[in-house]
Amino acid sequence: MATKRDYYEVLSVAKNAAGDEIKKAYRKVAIKYHPDKNPDDPTAEDKFKEAAEAYEVLSDEQKRARYDRHGHAGMGGGGGGAQNMEDIFSQFGDIFGGGGFESFFGGGRGQQGGRRVRKGSNLRIKLKLDLEEVANGVEKKIKVKRYVACEPCSGTGAKNGTDLKTCQTCQGQGQVKRVVNTMLGQMVSASTCPTCEGEGKVVTSTCDVCKGDGRQLHEEVIPINIPAGVAEGMQLSMTGKGNFPERGGVPGDLLIQIEEEPHELLRREGNNIMFEQYISFVDAALGSNIEVPTIEGKVKIKVEPGTQPGKILRLRGKGIKDINGYGRGDQLIHLNVWTPKSVSGEERELLEKLRDSRNFMPSPGKNDKGFFEKVKEYFQ
Repeated sequence: MATKRDYYEVLSVAKNAAGDEIKKAYRKVAIKYHPDKNPDDPTAEDKFKEAAEAYEVLSDEQKRARYDRHGHAGMGGGGGGAQNMEDIFSQFGDIFGGGGFESFFGGGRGQQGGRRVRKGSNLRIKLKLDLEEVANGVEKKIKVKRYVACEPCSGTGAKNGTDLKTCQTCQGQGQVKRVVNTMLGQMVSASTCPTCEGEGKVVTSTCDVCKGDGRQLHEEVIPINIPAGVAEGMQLSMTGKGNFPERGGVPGDLLIQIEEEPHELLRREGNNIMFEQYISFVDAALGSNIEVPTIEGKVKIKVEPGTQPGKILRLRGKGIKDINGYGRGDQLIHLNVWTPKSVSGEERELLEKLRDSRNFMPSPGKNDKGFFEKVKEYFQ
């Protein structure tokens, strides 16, 4: 599979480009590679679609922020993907003025005689994942109710799928054209046929099952592969798993928004896992072996004698897998020394004997770093 180019590179804009600048850049690229202007260039349509995909992401604040953080992998297929040309014309035609692409190029795609393919609506669901599922990836099976094509009429809405006739208004083209004479010559605009609503055919006898709708509500279980490293608010997309449109076309998409359930003990920071571990004064002074939780189960760690409060231990590779495949994060363990809130008489007597001990007097050296310095060091 070919590697996707950076969206900013596709539109030749800087990463801090404003919305108007991005819109202007997209218009320039779209005009340059419009298929009707490049009939002899087989790569023009791919470049045109690439520009549309880049603009779809960079013109949306939330998608752009997600792309800046996670790159193409963070879009999960929801950043455009393979697009139908007519969908692009419909979605971004306003950039070229009220007449859309057809009027801008004097007829455009309408001259090729192809009617617009209707696309069904998207379905949106929220999917909750625990920390272990986020860290390693998981396959989830979800139950979804969606419209699918009616089997008896094959989604046409016509009885037996055959009781159709060519629309006389548009002669089966699905579009009606209007030619306007201007100072610059003739301008051709195309609009959806009002009689057949762009289908090119009209139903003469409706299907007994779907009553002419061309679709039926269906419940199904859909398996979803969630990659490791997804984050709260990230949106994944499954092409063709949305609703089937009325009387034929292609289904919409299933959009999955990720929600992270908080862990009882562990906390996520990017690809790293954070854990607060309390140890006793005795364990800090004399050293000890203790158990700490990780996303893969409990592990034993060694607390060295003379451990100071705030020390951070690192468990390499015990964090979250990177969604772009760049290794795995670590687990950072912040050690806190527990100070008793009350002591017994016997304990007080023992501690009083130690109060004036020279070895128990605070005497930090140059190598004893503060907590914030330690955190900064681990994240550099």
